Amino acid sequence: MTNKIHTPSELTAKRCQACEGGVEMFTREQAVEQLKQLGDTWALSENGTLISRKWKLKNFVQALELANSIGRLAEEDQHHPDLHITGYRMLKVELTTHAIGGLSENDFILAAKIDQLSPPTVPS
Repeated sequence: MTNKIHTPSELTAKRCQACEGGVEMFTREQAVEQLKQLGDTWALSENGTLISRKWKLKNFVQALELANSIGRLAEEDQHHPDLHITGYRMLKVELTTHAIGGLSENDFILAAKIDQLSPPTVPS
């Protein structure tokens, strides 16, 4: 079975599904096609197993507020990203499905939902 490519609105209407393995991993080509639907804010890792997004915020408080908002969203969907705050105002989010060692639909669902939370800043 091939992973279906969804629009952002289709993704945000979904909920992440519990994954203990056994779900289909996106190929690099499928991930590239799915990312095109999300725009140019997310980057695909070289090996195609992780997507990430970065923000340069006004200050530490804004970075922490966005990280906390993402954390609440991730907890609701039970799909947890890696969050990194560096340089007091830089936030980086990394999504992958650890149970399968690559990208699943859950990663793109959460990415689309995170995009709805994003403050009006330019990714850097």
